[in-house]
Amino acid sequence: MTQSILVVDDEPGIIEIASAYLRRDGFTVRTATTGRRALDAVATQVPDLIVLDLMLPDVSGEEVCASLRRSTSVPILMLTAKSAEADRIRGLALGADDYLVKPFSPRELVARVRAILRRASGSLDPPADLLVLDGGRLEVDLAAHEARLLGEAVPLTATEFRLLTAFSRQPRRVFSRFELLQVLQGPDVEGFERTVDVHIMRLRKKMDETSAGAADMIATVYGVGYRLDEPAQNP
Repeated sequence: MTQSILVVDDEPGIIEIASAYLRRDGFTVRTATTGRRALDAVATQVPDLIVLDLMLPDVSGEEVCASLRRSTSVPILMLTAKSAEADRIRGLALGADDYLVKPFSPRELVARVRAILRRASGSLDPPADLLVLDGGRLEVDLAAHEARLLGEAVPLTATEFRLLTAFSRQPRRVFSRFELLQVLQGPDVEGFERTVDVHIMRLRKKMDETSAGAADMIATVYGVGYRLDEPAQNP
């Protein structure tokens, strides 16, 4: 059954782009431009998740969030132009499930919506054939043979996909060039370890060409090899 999202924001541009990306990802989307209209929409039909702007023209997003929490546990992703830690903490304390600071990537919005819905449904662990890293920034879908950065497919060759899969199965582990050559060519390996550098360079380039700009995830450990980094998440 299609999941429904209520997008609440007084900026037409935000409403338009958020709705377009969410619908493209298969969600049903309703919208509201004021806090009162948002509360009325929830009273009529509770959505599966609410994307809620903090700064609304009538009732603030904080007041809407607090009001909703008195009657429902619907997940809330709060949007705001405020990036101060105190503002994020206040929103989370009122009951928001996550916080996204404007301007934001619409693909990141979709990725966060998906992650919140997985947690809300009790599906804390991704499927066995889906590797999820860096808080959902990177997904390696083994069944579909596809890698996604913030929901955007990365066009990898079979060789590049094997490399990324090896890294993703053991993030933070340093692989030597010889180990990665085995990943590429099998245990009876014959070849030059420096060819690994060429494949890593191409993998980084393709990851960097996405809107996520994630070439930094493949780190060089000088004198040893390479690893996939999972940066610490912001509070």
